[in-house]
Amino acid sequence: MSMGLFKQALQVLKQEPPYRPPNWVNQWYKWLAPGLFVKRWLLLSAAGVVLVGLGLAIWSNLTPIFYIGEFIRACLKAITQQIPSHVSGPIVIISGILLIFWGQTRSLGAITEVLMPEGNEELVDRLMTHRRLHRGPKIVVLGGGTGLSTLLRGLKTYSANITAIVTVADDGGSSGRLRREIGVLPPGDIRNCLAALADEEKLLTELFQYRFRAGDGLTGHSFGNLFLTVMSEVTGDLERAIAASSKVLAIRGQVLPSTLSDMRLWARLADGRRIEGESNITEAKGKILEIGCTPANPPALPKVLQAIAEADYIIIGPGSLYTSIIPNLLVPDITEAIAQSAAPRIYVCNIMTQPGETDGYAVSDHIRTIDEVTGYQLFDAVLVQKTSPSAKSLIRYAQESSHPVYFDREAVMQMGRRALVANVMDEDDQGLVRHSSDRLARILLRWYSRSHGL
Repeated sequence: MSMGLFKQALQVLKQEPPYRPPNWVNQWYKWLAPGLFVKRWLLLSAAGVVLVGLGLAIWSNLTPIFYIGEFIRACLKAITQQIPSHVSGPIVIISGILLIFWGQTRSLGAITEVLMPEGNEELVDRLMTHRRLHRGPKIVVLGGGTGLSTLLRGLKTYSANITAIVTVADDGGSSGRLRREIGVLPPGDIRNCLAALADEEKLLTELFQYRFRAGDGLTGHSFGNLFLTVMSEVTGDLERAIAASSKVLAIRGQVLPSTLSDMRLWARLADGRRIEGESNITEAKGKILEIGCTPANPPALPKVLQAIAEADYIIIGPGSLYTSIIPNLLVPDITEAIAQSAAPRIYVCNIMTQPGETDGYAVSDHIRTIDEVTGYQLFDAVLVQKTSPSAKSLIRYAQESSHPVYFDREAVMQMGRRALVANVMDEDDQGLVRHSSDRLARILLRWYSRSHGL
C-alpha cells in the first residue's frame, strides 16, 4: 500500500513543471557570469571610493571622519533605544540593499536605453553574446556565389572572427556591367557576403540587396553593387570600400577580395576551344580540361595572407567549383599560405552537379581537380551530403541535366582524405536544393571541436 502511494506521489511530482525563478532574477544572475569583464571593474570602482575616503581622512588629520563617526554613533544609539537592534539592523540592511538594487537598475536601464533604443534585448544578453562571439575561433572561408553567403549566415552565430575571401573573377549580370562600363572589380559576391554577415541590420541588408526594376541604365543593378562602386571611387580601391561598407552594415568579421588585380578567367575545353570570361565558361557547356586567369599569378591581398596565417580553421566552399572556388586558388600566395597552415582544413562539396562545369563529377573528381590546379593537398577532410534529395527535386534538376554528386568513398579515402557525411541540405516547396545555413555551420563547428579535442 505504501509503495503504491509513493509511486503516485512520484507521478504527481513528474507532472508538475519545475520551478523557474522570475525573469529579473535570471537577468541579474547573468551579470555574475564569468568573462563579462563587469564585476572586476565594479570592485575596482568600489576600491577607488574607499581609497578616496581614506585619502581625505589622512589629508584632514581624521577630524571630519571623527565627527561624522560620532554623529553616526549618536544616531544609531537613538534608533536602537527606540527600536531593538535585532529589528532595526535588518531594516537598515534591507533598505541599503533596495537602494543599491534601485540605483543599479536605473543606471543599467539608462545605459540600455541609449545603446539599444529598440529595447528588444537585455543589455547583459547583448554583452554575453558579444563576449562569446569574440572568443570564437578565427575562421577563414574561401569561395563565392550563394554558397559562401549561405555558410557565412550560419557561421556568424558562432564566431565574430570570420574572414571571407571572395573571388573577383565574376563578369556576369550587374557586376559584369559595372566592370565593363566603369572598370571596377566585380562587387556582387562581396555584396552578398557583407549582407550575410550583417549583425541584425534587416533594413540595411534589404537595402543593400535591393535590385532596380526600372530606370534608364539602372535596371538589373543592385543598390549594394552601386554603393560599393561609388565607395571604390571615393576611397580609392575596393578594399577600403568594403571596410567602409562593413561599418555601415555592422558586420561580424571581415570580407576581403582575394586580389585587387583585374582578374579574368579562361578555360580550355576538351573539344579544343579556349573560353574567356567566367560567365562564358559555364555557358560553353563543355568538359573543362584546364583553367587559368589573366594576368597569371595575381598577387594576393596582404590582409588575406595574414588572416590565413592566423586562422584556427579554414573552410573551402561551398560554391561553383570552377567559377567560385578555384579562382581564389589561382592566386599562388593564397594556395601556399593554406598549404603551410597547421589549422584544420575542410572542403564543403556541392550537393548537385553544375551543368557546364561539373557534369558527371563525383566527390573524388572535385578533390582531384583542386589538387591538380593548385599542386597541393589543401584540405584534410571533405563534407558530403548524406541523403539524396526528394523525387520532386531530382526530377526538377534532371530537366536541367543536374544530378546529385556521387560519393565514391573508396576513391576519396585513397586520396588520403577523411569524409564527414552529414545531412546539411534544405529543400524548398519548388524542389530547389541548397545548403542549410544552420545545419552546415553546426556540423562544421562540431568537426572543428572534435579535431581540437574540445
